[in-house]
Amino acid sequence: MGNARGLAGVATAILAVLSAPFPQAEAAGFAIREQSGTALGNAFAGATAGADDISYMFFNPAGLTRHDGNRVATAASYVAPHAEMKSGTANTVLGTPLSGGFGGGDLAKDAVVPAFYAMLDLHPDVRLGLGINAPFGLVTEYDEGWIGRYHALRSELKNLNVNPVVAYRVNDWLSIGGGLQASYVDGELTNAIDFGTIDAVLFSGAFGGTPGQDDGRVKLTGDDWGFGYNIGILVEPWDGTRFGLAYRSKISHELKGDAEFELGAVGGAISAASGQFVDTGAKLSTEFPESVSFGVHHDINERFSVMGQVTWTRWSRFKELRVRFDNPLQADSVTDESWNDSWFVALGVTYRPDDDWTLRAGVAFDQEPIPDRTRTPRIPGEDKTWISLGASYRPIENLTVSAAYTHNFVKDSSVGLTTNGIGNTFRGDLSGKIRGAVDIFGLQVSYRF
Repeated sequence: MGNARGLAGVATAILAVLSAPFPQAEAAGFAIREQSGTALGNAFAGATAGADDISYMFFNPAGLTRHDGNRVATAASYVAPHAEMKSGTANTVLGTPLSGGFGGGDLAKDAVVPAFYAMLDLHPDVRLGLGINAPFGLVTEYDEGWIGRYHALRSELKNLNVNPVVAYRVNDWLSIGGGLQASYVDGELTNAIDFGTIDAVLFSGAFGGTPGQDDGRVKLTGDDWGFGYNIGILVEPWDGTRFGLAYRSKISHELKGDAEFELGAVGGAISAASGQFVDTGAKLSTEFPESVSFGVHHDINERFSVMGQVTWTRWSRFKELRVRFDNPLQADSVTDESWNDSWFVALGVTYRPDDDWTLRAGVAFDQEPIPDRTRTPRIPGEDKTWISLGASYRPIENLTVSAAYTHNFVKDSSVGLTTNGIGNTFRGDLSGKIRGAVDIFGLQVSYRF
């Protein structure tokens, strides 16, 4: 009972931390790859086959069969992204130039991404595991009056994934595993509304609006639970060489919540005349994409190991961002996304100078799924190159501490939205260049009892 109470307390603490803001997603799209402080040291190379500790259950639950005894692990990654718009222009559909700056100094926010894992050694060939993670999430935030305010102000998505799994050793060279994903998501989107241009275009200036100057504001909030699964296999055809294959299913979410409007004088007059822009319920459907990962881990000798990883993610499911309003007079708000599927490729090396120390390094390429033509300031991601270093130390018999550092070199991204794009008539044109980079610091503590 004492151990059970202890595990419950740690899980509760993790849940509390997961309510904190998340950074702009630092894997492709709005995914968060930082789920293991150990695997981070290899840039997640070989994570599907490595099974260095129980945190690798996120990448392949079958790997739990390589561990014995009851275990817990807690991990935290401090993600410090930097994204800044270096130049840009914007105009209304009428051609009126918009002023207001480029959104502020740093558009992405630093945050801690935690994770928690536990394993029960139920039987010589059966392991039960539990992972509590945040696999998806983002926060980007711009100054209220910036030139792209009609496209985005604040965008926040928080995710909590509870993943119980079971792993079974079929024989000496084959293990299988799988589990349920219970995914909670909470989101917030805000942007300004150009009531001056709406008045000029739709009401011939009847309410005295000035394009680009008579702004309102909308805040959309919602949350939802969704469910999926993950499965994996681990094959060791000969000692020291392992192959892992894992699949994480898509998870469908329909966030239900509210749309709250701030109108001003011109917006209030338009709302009274049209019945639109009144506080109402709202829904937003989205899908967290499925992914397939293949990894290999090879021990050259008792000191050196090399590993590799390939992951494919079906981001093409993200075709549009559509908000549906309960108010029948309010048309859907639609943003074209049309993302592409993406790949993550990583290579790594591990060196064990003695029984207590393990040193790691890795490089990776993380392909961004966002096409240039539909990139928005809400998620202005681009391709990333990862460089990682890490180490693990065992100060006492059953305790291991791991730390890692990663730098992401991020390709400069461009935004080139036009009023001809879907849903952009009253958002206006927006073009600009965004420069970014990311530093990630990971820490993990693992204990066997």
